[in-house]
Amino acid sequence: ADLTRADLTRADLTRADLSNANLMGADLTRAELSNARLSNANLSVAFLSNATLRGANLSNANLSNADLSNANLMGADLSNANLSNADLSNANLWGTNTNLSNADLSNAFLSNAALSNANLMGADLSNANLWLTNLWGTNLSNANLMGADLWRADLSSADLRGALHLNRTLDADQAFWFETTCPDGSMDIGGQPCSEIF
Repeated sequence: ADLTRADLTRADLTRADLSNANLMGADLTRAELSNARLSNANLSVAFLSNATLRGANLSNANLSNADLSNANLMGADLSNANLSNADLSNANLWGTNTNLSNADLSNAFLSNAALSNANLMGADLSNANLWLTNLWGTNLSNANLMGADLWRADLSSADLRGALHLNRTLDADQAFWFETTCPDGSMDIGGQPCSEIF
């Protein structure tokens, strides 16, 4: 379906099949998209602020430059999604089923996002804003952290095995480190940032 720039504000699209749909620039503010199928959909520059996307399938979707502020993405599948330059401020991505593996989050704004226990394995977080982001127990193995800002981010119990460029992050000394698994598989001791070791 071609829904380019469509006005779908507050639309109820629960369980809708929008796979491969073109929703570029569409206004989905406060839309209900729980368990919707949006795999391979083009949602670039779309407005999804305050939208509910619980359990939605967004695998391989293009969400570049999308506004996902305050969106509820709990349990959504975002594997291989393109989220470059997306605004995910205050978004809820909590849950063990949240899959952002290999997602492009370069330059994404993730300030205050809830990402505890999420799967960010192999994700590109280069230059991402992670201020105050909850990354407790998150899988960040093999993730690219070049230039990511970790100011006051909670990395307690996070898995950073094989993470790239941790020593090139910003404000790592201001993040919370507790029982964090460092890139070489060792555990940080006494809250010392892994970036100070590697």
